[in-house]
Amino acid sequence: MSLTLHFHPLASFCWKALIALYENGTPFTPNSVDLGNPAERAALLKLWGIGKFPVLRDEARNQTVPESSVIIEYLDRYYPGRTKFIPDDPELAWQTRLRDRFYDLYVHLPMQKIMGDRRRPEDKKDAHGVEEARAQLRTSYGMIEQQMAGGGWAMGNDFSLADCAALPPLFYGNMVEPFGDNKKLTAYFERLKARPSIARVIEEAEPYFRMVPK
Repeated sequence: MSLTLHFHPLASFCWKALIALYENGTPFTPNSVDLGNPAERAALLKLWGIGKFPVLRDEARNQTVPESSVIIEYLDRYYPGRTKFIPDDPELAWQTRLRDRFYDLYVHLPMQKIMGDRRRPEDKKDAHGVEEARAQLRTSYGMIEQQMAGGGWAMGNDFSLADCAALPPLFYGNMVEPFGDNKKLTAYFERLKARPSIARVIEEAEPYFRMVPK
């Protein structure tokens, strides 16, 4: 098989790439990487010196593609399917990329800050940083509530890159900072979870949920 995805089933940015692969039924070989295993970590570093996943390796085109958003755009260009993740229309295309950035920077990163702080020793915790992250999530939730006033998907009627970006941080974000009274956000989240490609990603991650810091 030409494509191999190096990932971990629990990692939120890996979910984003997996959703895109499952959405179009793109054939690929999954390679789950344990960063605690020196040999597996070394193999990932050889592919991508930053040492973070997901990383997509395309043997047919001799390309190594890191970063979830770039992976999805690469799939859209070279392995297209029934779902087009970035619209052809230039106006919609930049708006879709902006929404993708919004979810990555203003939902995903603050969620990871809170989750990561839970793993720290008591004397190394960053209470101020965590409160800033919670405030950012609440602000972002309010913006999504307004964005989703008309229902549908992140960019309207069509599932896109923005929806791939939305599910992972919303899934974990709701654990660390619940959605509260944001009913339209909650309804959007439920629509996301019901989509078959996303339901599959969540189901495959369930055996690892015990590892999520409480």
